Amino acid sequence: MKSAVYPSLSGKKVLVTGGASGIGAALVERFARQGSKVAFLDIDQAAGQDLAARSEGVSFLSCDLRDADAVMATVRSAQRVLGGFDILLNNAASDDRHTLDDVTPAYWDERIATNLRHQFFAAQAVVPAMRAAGGGAIVNFGSISWHLGLLDLVVYQTAKAGIEGLTRGLARELGRDNIRVTTIVPGSVQTPRQAKWYTPEGENEIVTAQCLNERIQPADVAALALFLASDDARMCTGHAYFVDAGWR
Repeated sequence: MKSAVYPSLSGKKVLVTGGASGIGAALVERFARQGSKVAFLDIDQAAGQDLAARSEGVSFLSCDLRDADAVMATVRSAQRVLGGFDILLNNAASDDRHTLDDVTPAYWDERIATNLRHQFFAAQAVVPAMRAAGGGAIVNFGSISWHLGLLDLVVYQTAKAGIEGLTRGLARELGRDNIRVTTIVPGSVQTPRQAKWYTPEGENEIVTAQCLNERIQPADVAALALFLASDDARMCTGHAYFVDAGWR
């Protein structure tokens, strides 16, 4: 399958959170192929170093995204070296299953920090340079899970619902600075991490619930991110865009 080339992405400085594996790794690889200069944050040092070593023009920055101060310090340090970022892809997340009775205040705080809070502070850190440059694009990553109301994900779904609210608020706040803010809502994406949650029967149930017969791949999500980050999407902001194979 031939992929689109976006001339407006060539030379752009791109920051990806959670870029060492899964959808994040596809984002890193696809933006690098566009000629973008990509830096990515991740807590997994081994996977991060491996991806950076086999990807031209890519920098890996080790960071625990649950630590808001560390997020802002790491992003600002990277900007001093690489220059301000033109594009932020707020991808990092963890969809660990949990029952209602198992949730403690500490677990709640950790899950919100993992799945929502860092998106705000990463955006806050990149915005000054985007303003100075005359614009930019922030793409947040949500989840179809809360739209479907899936089991054993109540805190995760709360965080992911919040991301769509965050996007709406940031889009209004930053629009006059020519900074666009959108959300990508992936369906069930076939990654090694997701494989541990689904049996072959579960995989079949997902495809049966979709309009399309194939499983969504990380590259399918990255393809939408390329468009939303490019100048071709110059009038797209404040909304969520689904790549879910028509899951219902």
